[in-house]
Parts: sequence; C-alpha cells; structure tokens
Amino acid sequence: MKYVKPHLHSRNLCVAVLFALSLAAIVVTPYASAQGDYYRHVIFDNSLTHDTYYHSQAQTNGNSFVDNQKGRLPVDSEHFRTPPNAIRLTWQSAPDGGWNAQISMLNFRNRRPGLDGHNLYFWLYAPQAIAAADLPKLVLSTSPEGLQVAEFPASFSAPLALGKYTGNIPADKWTEVRVPFSDITTASIYPFKPEYLQSLTFHQDRADNARHTLVIDEIRVADDPTASALPAPSHLHATGYDRHIELEWSSSDPARLARYVIYRSLDNGPYKPIGIQLPGFHRYEDFLGKSGVHASYRVAAAGWSYNESSQSNVAEATTRELSDDELLTMMQQACFHYYWDGADPHSGMTRENIPGDDRIVATGASGFGIMALLVGVDRHFITRTEGVGRLTKIVNFLEHADRYHGVWSHYMNGATGHTMPVFGMYDNGGDLVETSFLVQGLLAARGYFHGSDLAEESLRKRITALWESVEWNWHRQTPTSDFLYWHWSPQWAYQIHHPLIGWNEVMITYLLSMASPTHGVPASMYYSGWASQSETAQHYREGWGGTKDGNHYFNGNTYYGIKLDVGVGRGGPLFFTHYSFMGMDPHALHDRYTSSYFDNNRNIALINRAYVTANPKHYAGYGPDAWGLTASDGPNGYVAQAPDEPDDIGNITPTGSLASMPYTPEASMAALKHLYRDYGDTMWGIYGLRDAINPAANWVSPIYMGLNQAPIVVMIENHRTGLVWKSFMSNPEIATMLKNLDAATSQVSNH
Repeated sequence: MKYVKPHLHSRNLCVAVLFALSLAAIVVTPYASAQGDYYRHVIFDNSLTHDTYYHSQAQTNGNSFVDNQKGRLPVDSEHFRTPPNAIRLTWQSAPDGGWNAQISMLNFRNRRPGLDGHNLYFWLYAPQAIAAADLPKLVLSTSPEGLQVAEFPASFSAPLALGKYTGNIPADKWTEVRVPFSDITTASIYPFKPEYLQSLTFHQDRADNARHTLVIDEIRVADDPTASALPAPSHLHATGYDRHIELEWSSSDPARLARYVIYRSLDNGPYKPIGIQLPGFHRYEDFLGKSGVHASYRVAAAGWSYNESSQSNVAEATTRELSDDELLTMMQQACFHYYWDGADPHSGMTRENIPGDDRIVATGASGFGIMALLVGVDRHFITRTEGVGRLTKIVNFLEHADRYHGVWSHYMNGATGHTMPVFGMYDNGGDLVETSFLVQGLLAARGYFHGSDLAEESLRKRITALWESVEWNWHRQTPTSDFLYWHWSPQWAYQIHHPLIGWNEVMITYLLSMASPTHGVPASMYYSGWASQSETAQHYREGWGGTKDGNHYFNGNTYYGIKLDVGVGRGGPLFFTHYSFMGMDPHALHDRYTSSYFDNNRNIALINRAYVTANPKHYAGYGPDAWGLTASDGPNGYVAQAPDEPDDIGNITPTGSLASMPYTPEASMAALKHLYRDYGDTMWGIYGLRDAINPAANWVSPIYMGLNQAPIVVMIENHRTGLVWKSFMSNPEIATMLKNLDAATSQVSNH
C-alpha cells in the first residue's frame, strides 16, 4: 500500500469507497532478478524473532501436546540448515487427542503470487531417532493461516504420510524431504494449485503417546537442483561500528547461486555459520550487541544443492563506542543504501518496499530518495559525479514515463515507465500528491546541483522542464473549484474524486501548485482548499480524525500540557510533519492559524511522544525512548498509527522518532540509541533499522519501505546542517509563493 492518504485512515468516511474502487543507477546491480527469483521459491528460511516464529500456529486438544508459546511454534537457534535458526516442532500424540502445527509463507507487501517448481522441499533434524510410522501427517493449503476453509480460490490437499517421503529419521542428522506435487490430490471442493501454496500443517497421526522433536528448516518450492562449482566471493572487507560489524564483498552472482553463507570467528575460535545473504546483495550486518568485540569473517557462495564454494579471504574488525555524531552518520549511511544500491536498476527510481515486487517503483518515495541522494553526496557516501549520474538516470526515466497532464502516476514499472494500477482499475492515471513529493525532491536537487559544468547545467534545465510541465491547475477539476483533487485518469476522469484537505501530509501539494510558474493555482486556494472552513472540509477532518478537535483546521487545544495550533485530534501520524517538510523549511512557513509550522510540528512530535510514554493501552516496549506513532508496516499489513487509542496497535516505527530529529533532537537521539542498541539484534539490517517492530505481538517487519528510510536520512541532515531545506528553499519560485501566501493570509485576515 502507499503512504496513508487521509482516506485510508481507519475511521475515514471515504475508506469504504476507496477499497471498493481497488477490487499496483549508475551502477546496475543484479538485485532485481535475484530477489524476485529467491521469493518465487522460498517459503521459510529464517525467523527474525528469536523465541517464536510469528507466521506459525499450534493447537492441541484432549491429552495430546505440541510445544508452543501463545499459539506459535518456538525457534531453534542451535540446529539449523540455513543459519541462524529454524523452527522446532515438539509433539506428543495421545489416543484421545489431537494436535496441529502450521507454518505459513513469509508474506510481505507486494510479494508476487505464485511459486516456481514441481516439488516441495524442506529439511528435518531429530535430536533422537523417529520411526517413519511415528511421524505426523502433512496437509498443504493455499490459505495462509487459520482454519482451512473452502473459500474460493483456497484449497487444501489430502493428508500426506510424512514417513513415506522420509523413511525413518536418524538422530543428529539433517534429512531433506522431497514431495513431488504430482503426488498431491485435493481434499477441498476446489482443485489444489501448488504454485499458490501458502502453508504447511503438520498434524497428529499414530497415537504412540511418546514425546518427539523435529527441527524444520528451509521450506521451498523448486525443481531438482544440479550441483555445479561456484566462484568464491572476493575482496571481503569488514567495518566495525557501535554494536555491529558490516561486511562487504565482490561476487559475480551466477544464476545457480542460492545464497551466501556468512562464517564468523570470535576470540580466534572456530568459524561458525551465523547467517545468510540473498544473491545480489553483497553486504551483511552482524549485530554483536556491544562495543569492544573483535571478530573475523569468511563468506562462501552456496547453491540450491547445498554445495559451497571455497571461502573468501578473511576480514576482521572490532566494534567501538561511537559518538552521537558518528551514530547519526552511521544511521544516515545505512538508510541511504536503500536509495543507492537498492534502487531499480533500469530507472534509478525507488522501490516501494524491499523485499517486494521488483517491478514497482513509487513516485513519491523516489522524490524522497532524490533528497536522500543529496545527503549521500554531501556526506561523501558517493561522489558528486555519481550523484549527478544517478539523478540524470532518474530524469531520463521521468521524461519518458507515462504522464497525465504532466502528472505521474503513483506507481510505475521501473523497466518501462508504464503506470501500474496497484490500487485497482480507477487508479490508472495521475496522482497529484505523489507527483508533489517527487517534484519536492527534484527542486531540492536543482537547488543543490548548482555547478557550472555541463552535466549539472543540463540536469538543472531538464528538471526545470519537468517541473514546469506539471499541470497542477488541471487537478482543480473545474476552473472555479475550491479544492485540488488527488487523482485524474483519462479513462475514469475524476471518478475517485478525493479532495485535498488539511491538516495532513499533502500541504506540499498546495504549496507547489501555488508556486508553479506555468500551471499554477491562486494562493487563495490555500484557504479555500487546504485550510478550508467549509462544511465539506469539517466533515472530512472529522471522518478520518474521529473527533471535532481541529475540524476547522486550527485546533487550539492542549494535550499533555502542550498546545496544538493546527492539527486534527492530537495531530495525527508523524509523517504529517515529515513528508511536506523534507524540502520545505517549516521555519519559513506560517499562516493565520500558526506563527510557525516548525513550532507546530515540534508540538505534534512532543504530543506523540507524551502519548506513547503515557501508554494508555499498556503496550510492551513503549516509553520515552521508544515512540513515534506513524505509518508503517504492521503485523496485519500497512497501518497509520496516531496518538489516540483507536489508531494505536503497538508498533514502534523508527522513522517516526528519527525523522523528527529537527523538532525533538534529544528525544530522537535517545530513540536512535535505544532502537539500535536494544533492538538491533532483530531490527538492524543492510538498510538500517527495519520498518517497524511490535513487541506486544512479538513481530518485526520483514521489509524496508521507500517512504520511511529517506525521511530518516533527510530530516537528520536538516537537523545537522539544514542541507535539504536550504537546497529546496533556494528555488526562486518558492520565495515568490511564500510572498503570495502572505498576501492571501492578509486578505483573509482582513475579512
């Protein structure tokens, strides 16, 4: 799902309508095909959480037993086929009882459906030998979890006798299980389609009333692999940070490569496998948990038949306590990688989420990514020449991508530039809000790359041409409309008919529409549309906010001792204070309702933190250094958390607190240290902190999001140097727009 539009908020009046409508680099890496291919096969390889596997369920009845914690299967970190862990199944089958244990596919947003292969494979390990007759039965299902009901197109298989495929299981030895899909028959009223396999359910068979344990690892769908020699990774390099060591290496990523295996030695001890990395990724983050730890590493390439290459050269490093300034740079550089080596290789644009559907690039997230690239150049993560080259690649793509009166769609295919209607058939045109986020980034780049060489001069001219060709005024719907509208499609016109009304994340859309020198709207629309006092606007705000507080745009109430000038309820999700203000400096912005949007944004952040600290729903993990309710991935999908009980599900989202760094530097720094040092063993990866964690649900997000890593990079930099604010504000059209807004404010105030 995209960033949360107000009509996607949980209580918005328009939510039902939208869902009804929705029935979508200079150095080219091999990432795209590698990730996509991997997740066309793998159902389970490792658990991000250390105690139980979130995507599992276990139930018993009678006197039968299956080991579980709160209905989930435990994780085994001592025995594994793919390090660092596996799933442990311990059961006892009683004559008068029953048990079942389900392992579901790791599903994440935009995971493409369909698995490739004619066989199901997985590995089993038994601490003590188990006779084939005492093994459980296995049911396969195309339903992800819960009751295996016959809801079209879900189906399930007839029970399979596991012992038929394993024979007797020996002790202390891994056994690979191969189940040909040709053996599968349906037990549902619908055909079983193995390519849509979603879950495996082990259940009681022979009631021998004895305790047994199996460790299960590496569940995948594939054809029979062939072993062939693999080249060893080379040029392994290790860098020590505050609590982790980063590894980087070189490799050709041959097609037969399944994964890289990371080996570590501590205190000159033996090398042990500690983790894996997917093909196409040549970095690995080893979170050691404390400073002063010295470690040595080797990396091997592994095939699907589990043959390994010879190991790389040895690399070693030591963790060390970092200063606050060094921690900020570390965090920025890690998140920056999402937009550098994680970008779409064809267009340089930003992927919606990683892992995800490799085809989908997101327009708004790409605008944020452009601003992150500016920080990367200024912090010397990449050279200026590399930055200009990547921006030129992006501009090349944007010039030829599908546009609708100059407006780009929300999602595009990174290889072709064609619109991808991810939200359904009505979402097949221009998205003005996403376009405004993109243009914010482009104008910041135009302000930053002010050199006199031909490459930078050409880049500025081409950005200007793109900016001036956006027909902002087309999205008024009629020449006299008070509002801008979110979507327009050549096929469906304004069918979605969603007016842009604040307070929320779309302020930048009005500001850029007012600033446009070619297709602009009058500054009076700031008050007739964005800050409208109309009955339509009041109902709109009440619809998503669930309160009359702030339904007139201005608020004026005090929450936790903090006065809020502008905002619905307690201010809403924190991305309201980030997305429009990554380039637009809130210090420079005021209107008749607040003297400073910087101060207003700061108060929203302070209220958010105060709510989380009060923790009225008593969620595990919340506190003054674990706050920042905003939009992110969640245990049940994308969610926009806000500091009110209906919109609070227990997620801790790093971008919420870390991107608030300009507003709350001390509190944000405390959150950075806590989230990195105390949650890094599950959250820290190649793009920094994962999208979210929910300690109450014992869940951690498997993805990173393009909308959430860049605000961390950019807003930390705006706190440190004001770089992106200065670059964006240097555009003369912005100064003119602010003068026009002041004039409109005076006119409204006089009336």
